[in-house]
Amino acid sequence: MSVKKYIIDTNALISYVTDRHPDQQKRIARLLQEVADSTAVVLCPQNVVTEFIYVLDKVYGVSKADIRMMVKDFLAMPGIELVHEIDFGSVLKLWPNAVPDIGDAIVASLGNLYKGTPIVTFDLRFMRALRRIGVPVEKP
Repeated sequence: MSVKKYIIDTNALISYVTDRHPDQQKRIARLLQEVADSTAVVLCPQNVVTEFIYVLDKVYGVSKADIRMMVKDFLAMPGIELVHEIDFGSVLKLWPNAVPDIGDAIVASLGNLYKGTPIVTFDLRFMRALRRIGVPVEKP
């Protein structure tokens, strides 16, 4: 059986840990179950983790201790791979014209690096930008 590979965007993780969109929460839960079942791998760009922390802290008011535990548990899951590499040459080819948000441009650049690996996001503007530049999108 082949293992599917995905790149995850911040909003997918936010939807998973909050009740803002129960349908999105269920869809990400299914994806993470695939990871737990070893049928999928999720690549998580480092900037996604920092954005996740920032949004939970500043927007949702989640305690830092709780955020720390969520991040620690997520990164400890088998099948979650934290991606540290950033090719800023590739990022700057995308940002700001093709992909106006710098965080999204970093994620999109990984979509180019890992050819054929879809990006999991619920952000409609980002999805349109990804399609325009030929990076596959997965709306789980």
